[in-house]
Amino acid sequence: MFLLVVTLAAAFGVLALVHLTQGTSSVGAGDVLGLLVGASGDGTVDVVVEARLPRLLVGVVVGVALGVAGAALQSVTRNIVASPDTLAVNAGAHLGIVAFAAFGVSLPLLGAAGVAFLGGLGAAALVLVLSGAGGNGSARLVLAGTAITLALVAMTTALLVLFTEETQGLYAWGQGSLDQNGLDGVLTFAPLVGAVLLALLVLARRLDLVYVGDDHARALGVAVNRVRVAAVVMAVLMAASAVVLAGPVGFLGLSAPALVRLLAAGVPGLHRHAALLPVSGAMGAVLLIGADVLLRALVGSQSALDVPTGVVTTIIGMIFVVGLARTLRVSGSGGEPPAAGVRTGVSRVRYLVLLTVLVAVALGVVVAGVLLGDAKLLMGDLVNWVSGQAGPIVSGVMDNRVPRVVAAVLAGAALALAGVVTQNVSRNPLAEPGILGVTGGAGVGAIVIITLVPMSGFWLQAAAAGVGAGVAATLVFVSAARRGFASDNLVLIGFGVYAGTNALVALLITLTDPWNEAKALTWLAGSTYGRTFEHLVPMMIAIAVVVPLLWYLRAALDLLSLDEETPRLLGIGVPRTRLLLMVCAVALTATAVAGIGVVAFVGLVAPHAARAMVGRRSARVLPVAALLGATLVCLADVVGRTVIAPAQLPAGLVTAIVGTPYFVWLLYRRRA
Repeated sequence: MFLLVVTLAAAFGVLALVHLTQGTSSVGAGDVLGLLVGASGDGTVDVVVEARLPRLLVGVVVGVALGVAGAALQSVTRNIVASPDTLAVNAGAHLGIVAFAAFGVSLPLLGAAGVAFLGGLGAAALVLVLSGAGGNGSARLVLAGTAITLALVAMTTALLVLFTEETQGLYAWGQGSLDQNGLDGVLTFAPLVGAVLLALLVLARRLDLVYVGDDHARALGVAVNRVRVAAVVMAVLMAASAVVLAGPVGFLGLSAPALVRLLAAGVPGLHRHAALLPVSGAMGAVLLIGADVLLRALVGSQSALDVPTGVVTTIIGMIFVVGLARTLRVSGSGGEPPAAGVRTGVSRVRYLVLLTVLVAVALGVVVAGVLLGDAKLLMGDLVNWVSGQAGPIVSGVMDNRVPRVVAAVLAGAALALAGVVTQNVSRNPLAEPGILGVTGGAGVGAIVIITLVPMSGFWLQAAAAGVGAGVAATLVFVSAARRGFASDNLVLIGFGVYAGTNALVALLITLTDPWNEAKALTWLAGSTYGRTFEHLVPMMIAIAVVVPLLWYLRAALDLLSLDEETPRLLGIGVPRTRLLLMVCAVALTATAVAGIGVVAFVGLVAPHAARAMVGRRSARVLPVAALLGATLVCLADVVGRTVIAPAQLPAGLVTAIVGTPYFVWLLYRRRA
């Protein structure tokens, strides 16, 4: 224990010294050391104390707060992947801050902390209820946290899109930035973080017993529920304070305490919370300051002023989570197949009637999408446009609107089909391309071209999206293969890749054009704005090629959703077939992202609803899911274009907000 503490102290001392020497002014290590003994000039004092010391101290406070918060959350849930990120605390706190900024409410630091605290606490409570509050259900915890996070991020993005001037700069800040104007924030929140840490240390013995088991703790007189609630409230207060100071710093609250818990296997006494909590805080401070030092060493001090430090911690955390999921058996269950819990099937007549109704509904939504918008048209206008007799005004509106509607239909169908494949191949009924990182990988590929080659054409962007989706899918499935594609491991790796891709997008935007946030938000929010028929070609090609292939492999798709042995006994080459099917899912996802950007939850909601309607056979699920996905995205696009016209909400934000309640209901129904 003593050696570990000395090592952390030495590492922090070295990193702090290097940190204070980094900046746009020429102040070296000798000047900083001279300042400590009073031998430096006034210029050094001004640079170090006024500019660099606040950044260092806020890094310490935020690192300690997130490290301790993560350790407390992991203990009360007895789950090593619990953190302010996976419990949606950061997302809830961020939404509260952005909402008050969007509506012009000016708050002092403590007022902002209260808003962040309430948002984070509400999000954490919802996630814990949906995930069963604790135990070894890592996949359920991550899925619940990811679902709530996606919804809260969608709401936050909507506010950023609708209130651009009021929220200027909050996109980059939302990735976690250590920039400070003076020491006011540190002086306000450092005592609060210290007081909460002391309160948690008072509960240290009780937390030891709760971590061992509820029954054991109750037998020794511990009020388990009270201790758990108190620890969660204090952890959320810590995380909210960190958000107010520096924005949501990704993954630090997971990686710091998880790393300390791994070290506890070889360090006697470290597993006790009296040591675990402060050491986790120290580890958080060291990791955050180290990430900031690394950032400024790689991109330079001037560029580092624009790049959020949280981007680096998220990328490091992604690597940590992927490695953790590869090496640890986080759950003993491989999860239920996607067919579990649904009806076995319906009669052929009922299926055909249902299919006819869905086709009629889809056509109705398409017609509504063509007629509705900031300019309302009539059916006669549509008939005249189809026959070539429409006037210039109607033709202009239709030429702009029809490609958008068709893009939404194609993208929705493609994402729904990709969701069916992903759920069956991974044997995880709650998996979808977005949660497994494939959608984020496609987004990164497109953003790379948009930011680095601004004058590039659509086809280069589409190709880059395909490459990005392929890289993300390869990373997820190669990493998950070590555990035989176990459900929990696959979800954890996908979650890490999803978060990492978001961080890479933020890094690209802030490094190349930090003031043009709309460029990123358009892609990340899934907008059909400005689509032309050229943008539809990749999706058409992908659907035309993949749909016949999926129909040919429909029996293999059903067998792969059951287990590993059944398809092998029936002569199916499992690795080759799984790879072929995942290539199909990646192609559909990549072309959909290239066409309209990142759209969440369609690949989850449509397959689930389809199975609930027609049963588990892929021959029936595939067409029904495609129709439901197309209808959902098209309807989301119509709603986004009409409810606040002439302003618009991207379709991806609407699908996230609409899809989240359905996902929450699924998790609630399956929590037992």
